[in-house]
Amino acid sequence: MPPIRIMTVDDHPLLREGIAAVIEGQDELELVAEASTGEEAIERYREHRPDLTLMDLQMPGIGGIAAIEAIRGEFPDARILVLTTYRGDVQALRAFRAGAQGYLLKSELRKDMLSTIRQIMDGKRRVPEEIAHEMAGHADDDELTPRETQVLTHVATGEANRDVAVALGIAEETVKAHMKSILAKLSANDRTHAVAIALRRGIIEL
Repeated sequence: MPPIRIMTVDDHPLLREGIAAVIEGQDELELVAEASTGEEAIERYREHRPDLTLMDLQMPGIGGIAAIEAIRGEFPDARILVLTTYRGDVQALRAFRAGAQGYLLKSELRKDMLSTIRQIMDGKRRVPEEIAHEMAGHADDDELTPRETQVLTHVATGEANRDVAVALGIAEETVKAHMKSILAKLSANDRTHAVAIALRRGIIEL
């Protein structure tokens, strides 16, 4: 059997070097391309057509989710495994909706990367148990709207309702209404609690 051709996408050179070292020790794997941004990932994919792409989510420029959507939009059969530090169920859900087949925490990289690659190449999906549990637990939750996410992102930086209203060009009463909806959807006690939940679940980033 020919080796599985791998492309890695991450803006941290040390992590790419670590992945390369693991791949070099496996006869069934071959590293064919590397990229440090989402834009590079799209171009490298077009050039090399790897069997599997290991994709980070947080990168300068085009992020991982947008890069997955772009690659899968052009190459529907592309196999993509997300490698990330984010444990939030919302980030994982976004990745799968974009077209990823697997989700692996970087802390599990050396232990589970090879088995996960094999699973995905066999046509299976892979998500860490703790994240799968979170996804199941929030399956029936109402998602925040894009505007609610914007409001909460501003609130997370310490802005008062008036400041959020000015920044988004909406009325202060509208901000208050959005916050009321956000607290209900996240089952949060107050603004600080809502921000903590949103950060943990990957709804917003700072």
